[in-house]
Amino acid sequence: MNDHRAEKNIACYGAWISPITPQTIVADSVSLDQPQIDGSDIYWIEGRPREGGRCVLVRHRAGETRDLLQAPWNVRTRVHEYGGGAYCVSDGSVLFSQFSDQRLYRLAAQDATASNAEPEALSPASAQRYADAVMDIRRNRLIAVCEDHAAGTREARNTLVAIDLLDGSCHTLASGGDFYATPRLSPDGTRLAWLSWNYPDMPWDGTCLWVATIQDDGSLATPVLVAGGRTESVFQPAWSPAGQLHFVSDRSGWWNLYRTHAQAIASGIADVNTTGSPVIEAMQPMAAEFGRAQWNFGVNTYGFDAAGDLICSYVRNGSWHLARLDSATLQLSPIALPFRTISDLKVGAGFAVFIGGAPDMPNSIVRLDLANGKWRILRRSVGIDIDSGYLSPPKAIEFPTTNGQTAHAFHYAPHNQDFAPMPDSLPPLLVISHGGPTSTATATLNLSIQFWTSRGFAVVDVNYGGSTGHGRAYRERLNGQWGVVDVDDAIAAAGFLIAAGEADAAQVAIRGSSAGGYTTLAALTFHAFFRAGASYYGVSDLAALARDCHKFESRYLDHLVGPYPEAEPLYRSRSPIHFVDRLSVPLILFQGLDDKVVPPNQSQGMFDALDAKGLPVAYITFEGEQHGFRRAENIQHALQAEWYFYSRVFGFAAPGAEVVIDIKNLPLP
Repeated sequence: MNDHRAEKNIACYGAWISPITPQTIVADSVSLDQPQIDGSDIYWIEGRPREGGRCVLVRHRAGETRDLLQAPWNVRTRVHEYGGGAYCVSDGSVLFSQFSDQRLYRLAAQDATASNAEPEALSPASAQRYADAVMDIRRNRLIAVCEDHAAGTREARNTLVAIDLLDGSCHTLASGGDFYATPRLSPDGTRLAWLSWNYPDMPWDGTCLWVATIQDDGSLATPVLVAGGRTESVFQPAWSPAGQLHFVSDRSGWWNLYRTHAQAIASGIADVNTTGSPVIEAMQPMAAEFGRAQWNFGVNTYGFDAAGDLICSYVRNGSWHLARLDSATLQLSPIALPFRTISDLKVGAGFAVFIGGAPDMPNSIVRLDLANGKWRILRRSVGIDIDSGYLSPPKAIEFPTTNGQTAHAFHYAPHNQDFAPMPDSLPPLLVISHGGPTSTATATLNLSIQFWTSRGFAVVDVNYGGSTGHGRAYRERLNGQWGVVDVDDAIAAAGFLIAAGEADAAQVAIRGSSAGGYTTLAALTFHAFFRAGASYYGVSDLAALARDCHKFESRYLDHLVGPYPEAEPLYRSRSPIHFVDRLSVPLILFQGLDDKVVPPNQSQGMFDALDAKGLPVAYITFEGEQHGFRRAENIQHALQAEWYFYSRVFGFAAPGAEVVIDIKNLPLP
């Protein structure tokens, strides 16, 4: 092959000109979520930055894709603040949660064909929010998770309810637990399965799987505990076409698939009956994860075809796979696909739908023919094509970290077909700490990462201890160690690449959002390693988070740090806001002013303290943004501001930067 290096422009790392601009990233770009199947129709939600972050309900029918609801309709629920499970569909009729008032609305089948359809309100105006609903056709009602905020405090009341489709009346089916999720009806409509959990656990710590018979009056008989507890996380209960209950559990240390036999419903949590035969059977034991952290409602990793076989997805060594699991022989047969991430899997009559992505493909709605294995994309999250000459492929790496352990990450080297670096130079390194912290970095094409690599940055996206996808023991590394293990792993990842000659030790920055923002602030405060950082709505005061956070996460820190207020000294010792004197590098902070998860006072306090100390610091706020930025103009502005910030800190040009921000205590050039 010819060497085109001589034809390239020579420029400093970080200052390369790239066609991947903030405008490119949001232009015709959407988030994709919550696919559903109704007969041959396929539905999903698109979050559109160009429409102020509006969540739009979309239907694909007979080769045509169209919006079902026009602005200002916004299909989004605030249950647990993170939402998910915002709508359900049956025979063409859609029931959904409207974001502005959190009421349930119904779009009848005959109205769903009109371009200007106006849904009718089902639930009255109230302090109640709904999610994760399922249709109970036999009784003409909706069964859903309800979060009641009538008390006016963060301690909302969570229940399972039935909502009459004639008059909208609401009746409690199950109560007493702190949290509920995933109500699912058996095919004959006689039994209901669901999950519950209590403080201080999160759903990836411990959940209980219940089943109850539905009585003649629609109420539930005494529930039976089938599986789960404080040390077992159960995920996605689902009924096979024959009425056999399946679920995912991490009782083995990995989220694997299980099914119950008839005795399980009667005998409860016992794993064997009197004959010694298992009533709960492991279907495919393996060191892989068939489950996900339940941050949102309605997350699926498997479903059933007409024969009762399972079409299932699982992650192993950082890559997702799709397979068919024969329900009779329990043989797992891989389905060859190019996707490295697979989520929100739904199975219909002869086909499956999921959100799939790969290093060279953004997240997309994919329809798979189960008979011949052919697939096609119905909708891409990114509407433009980027020349591969500007894309950096991810490389999965394992690296040594503290206590003789190994951690995981994806490394992206700088790549731009038009540019070559200055001789004898190394690139700046951007270390990404993901949110959650019980979340995970994936290998799917992410233009926000390619924005940096195409400008000459190296990037490492770290799956630090505590991340999902690597088994329960890996998740539990973070228990009691938040701000320690995650920070150590971020530093170890950077050190590993520096030692390999992949990055400049003098130009290493760390960035993260939410929990990743806390990791960023803790790394900058308690270690003299990174040279700059960017925190997006990050936590600076752990005790304030424990006091102020919404219900879903209000006891999360009991596991990550310790019980509050008993462990208050530990909370203080891990909170960057109290140790600003140790921080000595530039920092930029981004914050949505309507954030209910990490309130703005967390970022404001950090900014004030750093400004008073005389450190270079910038603080960018956005009116109307909540936890995570949804509006196109704000996403663009944040990326431009962060790039400009690094250019000033590390001393390279930022050609094409359209934003000049005020960096306190750093004079303009």
